[in-house]
Amino acid sequence: MRLTNRSEYGLLALVYLARHKTEGFISIETIAKAQSIPPKFLEQLMLALKRAHFLYSAKGQHGGYVLAKEPDQITLAEVIRLFDGALAPTDSVSENFYESTPIEKEKKLTGVFRDIRDYTSQKLEKTTIADVMK
Repeated sequence: MRLTNRSEYGLLALVYLARHKTEGFISIETIAKAQSIPPKFLEQLMLALKRAHFLYSAKGQHGGYVLAKEPDQITLAEVIRLFDGALAPTDSVSENFYESTPIEKEKKLTGVFRDIRDYTSQKLEKTTIADVMK
């Protein structure tokens, strides 16, 4: 698993919104400036997060985005899967995005990558936005 800018910026935006959740709707410009994210790119990410029911949005002068869930209800795994897909290091050991790969020829090698997948998945499934915003 390797995080793309989409996942990294998406996580940064969610952490920012979680830290400022009592302030109401926050504009893309405010989040982009605070987290050094290109505004146009952030706009695309926020739409994806909204469609995935992580955010609510409002239009207008006082519009922007707020979390649709509590920070302790959003896992890092959910966000990473939204933007980057599988958490597994190879598709042949992925639980959600399985595809056959050449490495399957060697069962012990596949086992090593399955162990890596399990550790990574467990860690990201147990870690929430609330855990990393402190």
